[in-house]
Amino acid sequence: MTSTGELERTLRANVRGEVDFGAAARALVTMDASNYRRVPLGVVAPRDAEDVTAALRVCADAGVPVVPRGGGTSIAGQATGTGVVLDLTRHMDAVLSVDPAARTAVVQPGLVLDRLRDAVRPHGLTFGPDPSTHSRCTLGGMIGNNACGAHSVAWGTTADNVTELAVTTYGGTHHRLGTGWAGAPAGLRELIAGNLAVLRTGMVPGVADGFSRRISGYGGLDALLPERGVGLARAFCGSEGTLGVVTEAVVRLVELPAAPVLVVLGYADESAAADAAAGLLPYGPLTVEGMAADLVRGATGLPRGGAWLFVEMPDEGAGRALLRAADALDATLLTDPAGQRALWRIREDAAGTATRTPDGSMAWPGWEDCAVPPARLGAYLRAFRRLLASHGLRGTPYGHFGEGCVHARIDFDLVTGEGVARFRAFSSDLADLVVAHGGSLSGEHGDGQARAELLPRMYGQDVIRLFGAYKDLWDPAGGMNPGILVRPARLDENLRFAVLPATPFAADVARCVGVAKCRTTEVGGPAVMCPSYRATGEERHSTRGRARLLHEMLAGEVVRDGWRSREVADALDLCLGCKGCLSDCPVGVDMASYKSEFLHRHWSGRLRPLSHYLLGGLPTWLRLLSALRLTRPAGSLTRLGLPLPGLTRERPLPAPAAVPFSRWWRGRGVRVGGGGGAVGAGAVGADVGARVVGAGAGAVVTVTLWPDTFTEHLGPEVGRAAVAVLEAAGLRVEVPRRRVCCALTYVSTGRLDTARAVLRRTLDSLDAPGEPRGPLVVLEPSCAAALRADLPALLPDDPRAHRLAATVRTFAETLEEYAPHWTPPRLDRPVAGQTHCHQHAVLGDAADRRLRERAGLTGELSGGCCGLAGNFGFEPGHHAVSVACAEEALLPSLRAAAPNAAVLADGFSCRTQIDQLSDRRARHLAELLAEALPTPTDRPV
Repeated sequence: MTSTGELERTLRANVRGEVDFGAAARALVTMDASNYRRVPLGVVAPRDAEDVTAALRVCADAGVPVVPRGGGTSIAGQATGTGVVLDLTRHMDAVLSVDPAARTAVVQPGLVLDRLRDAVRPHGLTFGPDPSTHSRCTLGGMIGNNACGAHSVAWGTTADNVTELAVTTYGGTHHRLGTGWAGAPAGLRELIAGNLAVLRTGMVPGVADGFSRRISGYGGLDALLPERGVGLARAFCGSEGTLGVVTEAVVRLVELPAAPVLVVLGYADESAAADAAAGLLPYGPLTVEGMAADLVRGATGLPRGGAWLFVEMPDEGAGRALLRAADALDATLLTDPAGQRALWRIREDAAGTATRTPDGSMAWPGWEDCAVPPARLGAYLRAFRRLLASHGLRGTPYGHFGEGCVHARIDFDLVTGEGVARFRAFSSDLADLVVAHGGSLSGEHGDGQARAELLPRMYGQDVIRLFGAYKDLWDPAGGMNPGILVRPARLDENLRFAVLPATPFAADVARCVGVAKCRTTEVGGPAVMCPSYRATGEERHSTRGRARLLHEMLAGEVVRDGWRSREVADALDLCLGCKGCLSDCPVGVDMASYKSEFLHRHWSGRLRPLSHYLLGGLPTWLRLLSALRLTRPAGSLTRLGLPLPGLTRERPLPAPAAVPFSRWWRGRGVRVGGGGGAVGAGAVGADVGARVVGAGAGAVVTVTLWPDTFTEHLGPEVGRAAVAVLEAAGLRVEVPRRRVCCALTYVSTGRLDTARAVLRRTLDSLDAPGEPRGPLVVLEPSCAAALRADLPALLPDDPRAHRLAATVRTFAETLEEYAPHWTPPRLDRPVAGQTHCHQHAVLGDAADRRLRERAGLTGELSGGCCGLAGNFGFEPGHHAVSVACAEEALLPSLRAAAPNAAVLADGFSCRTQIDQLSDRRARHLAELLAEALPTPTDRPV
């Protein structure tokens, strides 16, 4: 066999695309969205079909297996392998042509589904199959798994919507597949002719039985029957990369309904919803999706019930007819597209939501998509729940109830020997249960390694032998994705958790299940994740990619330098720490925290980059400049644009204010602190407990304004405005007299020991006699998020940390909670700007939205991340990504804003980015309100 080095050199000599056998490239593709992990030799990103041919020829000559890979969202392990992985997403991702009259499109395999849908939408067309991963799954992957999605009730599976395929097999032979025997490998026609009886009697259940979700194995093989028209392309669909590589496909398009409506039907429980689903099919639904309360978990806007069917109908008339016919407990019909999208988001996020049980434990794939005939669904689900209980397991079924396809993630223990044995036993029992109900082990995602071992229970040995012969005709050397479907690996081999150490950090990293919502390139709406991936398009800059690299770092097989890993450091370098993944990732991966932990360990005992000391120590430097009365000279230097060593030369540092907020506060003649009490062990009880001065109807609520570093030294005008507004609202404002800090800059640069020391000193300061008590009004969203989330995480054993975190309120939350009857001044003007990414991820902005509405500020703020992200935008090598993030949504929204629009950004980084990259001046909401108060705000001394 050829050596790895020789293989790499030969591929480089023959392939024009990228060939990468480095540790980082391999680590990124060891896993997909399944429980499995296999380590490849290298990764090839072919530029075109010629490159695919060259790579397959070189690998066949070397005897090295090949695995084609699209978005890597497969949940059964079929997108992982031990040889060479073909990354078809980097270059082979085009819509080659669209024929609206014929309703067809020609596409490459790496094309993301949503890009195809966007391309054909102007023609009133769409591609029918639509998995919940539509924003990142690829057409090649959908063909490989015969993907379906919610609309297959109306438009069928991927196999139903593919007319032609260009395929290259291991060794480099080309085939053009359509209808008829043209393009078939030698011997296939004779194989089918000799097995007609097996195909007609052994491939049950099937379409003839009204059951369209038989995806398992080579489930489309009976499409080669003469009475089925010899659908060669159709039979190839669902082969999971085991027969050859699709390099081009002609797909069928369907007419997009002009005004679909969503009917949501509420039922008493899951069984009632499942029993009702089949009865809705005669009314012509486009979708019939089901889920129960244990998945929805508090979502609003749903009708009464304990389970629901989401039924999309082609128009309002059909929807109302369904409402009249449905025997539901309660029902809602939505015609508004925005309202429909809001409810559909619950269903689309289910693949991630279901990965957590109600108590927060993780649940895993493995039995994600088995299907039974719709008429059997209610009985099957009742038996499924009993089977879970008998094995001591928990799971949350949901899915395509109109086609009997059930998704479920289950809280398997895939680490201990006992847990893995239970996983195997349950899998065997569930396979028998599915078969007993006339179902298919896979209903849309393929079998991969998770279920292929159990296929004989569904098909019998005659069909299994036919599958093997079919595979061998296409791939006689066995080089295409070995171990999948035919002669499969055991379902309890290659589990990805076995290589991890038993540490809390490893458990955090492992929670990434790979559904890759972070790989979406969609811009718009409030979502933030993942700005660096959208800027670079590289997997290593996605949340999933970084989690995979950390996983391999902990495993130590591919990434071997542990916490000193250069590969991990490089991938995390462009992480903005926006925390968008904390809220937008369906499983709540917190890459900002992982980055802090990595930097903490990576630089332990070593001299750090200068930026970590300059920007990480920003509170100390600014406090020192203020104490020495050097803020004016420092401001003059920054205005000259003189760069500091270790920082980027491409943007100036903000100038420190001549008069810090606290000095203004003292000069105002207001006592700092006071009130007899402390925010700490003795002062704050189980609730926030705002201090009330006086008694009765005239009592005044006292709030404590937190002097964060940015408000104190860089934007004191925000603090002055906040004081004016809070006092106008009838609140008494106090400020801590002793030095306090949320340690944000130390956390973001991974100086966690220093961060803990700073936070302990802060808690001690607030415990001192004479300090004010909560609630704490924190004007800077990143500081509020640090106090609310990072503080208790860094000091989990200090009860003061948790009590302090509970007192934190944003500016808008404070006014809403403690001055509910105050009427803000009316500004009555449009607004543009940015919702801070940490506010989106940790704090929420519902109170801000309500306050803006009451003040007459109309319009939406941009989502995403501004791109400056604290220290990130000032560090060398980050400027291009920083600007690219701002150009995604923020800067275009400012250019489109009306001339009289107020530009709003509560975060200092957001305001700085706007000031430096646009001709608009951004302000905090407190400033906008203060300017409109009946009396002028106080002026600085």
